Amino acid sequence: MKKQVNRRHVLRGTGALIALPALESIGFRRFASAAVPPASPPKRMVCLGIGFGVTKETWFPDLADVGSSYKLPEGLSPLARHKSDFTVIQGCENKFSNEAHWGSTFWLTGANRYSVPGQNMANSISVDQVVAQHLGQDTRFSSMSLASTDNQGHGPGLSLAWNARGKPVAGINDPMKVFHKLFSAEEMPLEQRQAAIAENRSVLDAVLTDARQVQRGLSKTDTEKLDEYFQSIRDIETRLSKDEDWLDVPKAKAPIAEPEPGLKGKDEIEMMYRLIVAALLTDSTRAMTYRMPGQSLLDSLDLGTNASAHNVSHYSPGPRMDASKARDRAHSELLAGLIDKLKATKENDGSSLFDHVALAFGSNISSIHYLTNCPTVLTGCGAKVKLGQHLVLPEETPLCNVWLTMLQGMGINVERHGDSTGVIGELRA
Repeated sequence: MKKQVNRRHVLRGTGALIALPALESIGFRRFASAAVPPASPPKRMVCLGIGFGVTKETWFPDLADVGSSYKLPEGLSPLARHKSDFTVIQGCENKFSNEAHWGSTFWLTGANRYSVPGQNMANSISVDQVVAQHLGQDTRFSSMSLASTDNQGHGPGLSLAWNARGKPVAGINDPMKVFHKLFSAEEMPLEQRQAAIAENRSVLDAVLTDARQVQRGLSKTDTEKLDEYFQSIRDIETRLSKDEDWLDVPKAKAPIAEPEPGLKGKDEIEMMYRLIVAALLTDSTRAMTYRMPGQSLLDSLDLGTNASAHNVSHYSPGPRMDASKARDRAHSELLAGLIDKLKATKENDGSSLFDHVALAFGSNISSIHYLTNCPTVLTGCGAKVKLGQHLVLPEETPLCNVWLTMLQGMGINVERHGDSTGVIGELRA
């Protein structure tokens, strides 16, 4: 090659990539002031991932007991008051999944980890990020990914979300940090924030200039790597543009009090659920995911044993199975509380937040590390799916068929997602 990359510029570019926020979506641009509420309540999606799966004996309804009059199993019994407002689906899986400890990595993507020759780990866009691309143009945050410091059972990734290039989207793992990101005013003066964006743009320009100098004469593999690098730069430029659009728009007033520090387990999940409702109510974002804790949830249940989230996932009759069942009931209790909040939260037109939210709860892992029959619970009316039923689909139905059905029900005109083969007619309302 005739020209060489200036090493200082490359290092400077690397610093910019690390320092800037991770890309949450692409293709957005705000054309209207955030101070003006939407004319009608917008659609939103929320995805809640639980890692290691459930207790199959007490979570899933009997396969022969389908329809709306099915008997609610023990694990779902705390949801009894909302039985007509959620649907339990059986029979779905991600056919490419082959890692029994990864409950989140491919849950929302349906990707084949070996799809890129020469790599043993690849992913694709998650369903929430598809929503962000289509519905995130007019919100401060195109999407928001929540996580926990406890990642047992979830697998690679920084949250449940993966961007358009199959790269992990960073998650916020502290309720207090989520609150401040959503509602706390910026401390840096406007002029300094404008200058910071301008400086970051100049860094990106310098990096692009150097990278283009070495574009000729590269091998096919290096060209592909450089193309991916260029896409990263474009992604950051897009994020900078959105940040610039919102510089002079005050954040929404917090509808809840600031969380206490150090929340873990059940308390953490309950507070994250409250923050999800607050974020949606204020239209701060319309696409949210939460990769929930496993070990800390068990620790917070006072089971009288030192239950390990991994060991509990290998349950057999006795203390491990009791712990697994207790975890399931806790999740159902928390989900019931979230549905209560969604129903009680009113939109500007008098409808409830529940009427406009599409919510999915589940895991890529079924039970005891099996990857078939992924536990799937859908609630909320935002995706126009038929609620109040137990639906048993043919074995090996792509889980992405569920995501595709939800996307289309939200008015997002996509033909496929992941390994989907079509929409699920029985789910359409």
